[in-house]
Amino acid sequence: MGFFHRKTSKQTSRVKNLLKLALSRLAIARRPRLARKSISRGDAGQLLALGHLDRALRRAEQVIEEDNMLQAFDIIELCCKRLIQHAAQLDKPQESGEEAREAAAGIMFAARWCGDLPELLFARNILENKFGDDFASAAKEGTGIVDPMLVWKLSGDKTNMELKKKVTKEIATENNILVDFSELQETIEQDGNGNGPHC
Repeated sequence: MGFFHRKTSKQTSRVKNLLKLALSRLAIARRPRLARKSISRGDAGQLLALGHLDRALRRAEQVIEEDNMLQAFDIIELCCKRLIQHAAQLDKPQESGEEAREAAAGIMFAARWCGDLPELLFARNILENKFGDDFASAAKEGTGIVDPMLVWKLSGDKTNMELKKKVTKEIATENNILVDFSELQETIEQDGNGNGPHC
């Protein structure tokens, strides 16, 4: 692990290579998520047609989860490309521009959420050494200059009832089905779940 503590251009080359590998893996990681999103949308449409609104809402949650990850992948891809483009600045991180710092912070934050992209964890270790503990801590928490959209897509509430209703409504419209959410509220109350839907 000793070489992690030397700020050399060798580390910069390693980060570039790791990010290029992550970009290749992103293309592969998108496919199953696109498939799961499509299947979940289809399932939700069938459940709505059968009148199973509560189960359709659960499928909508899966659609949201896959969609959020796909959108996060787009942001991560942009971060990787920016950091590769501005890699020379990594040898003097204190002098690096806003784009390079934001991209580095995005990679550091995304690393813990993306098991599909193990290269990000290795890149994060090198970037942490280059940018320092304070920068790394803020980035890992999703504060500072981390893109707020990336934070929300990876760590936001996927069970938000209003969002699930919106997606369910879109699926219903695509399938020419009318949806009445008032029936759902009655079901929740009858089940004794006094908390009502998450908002």
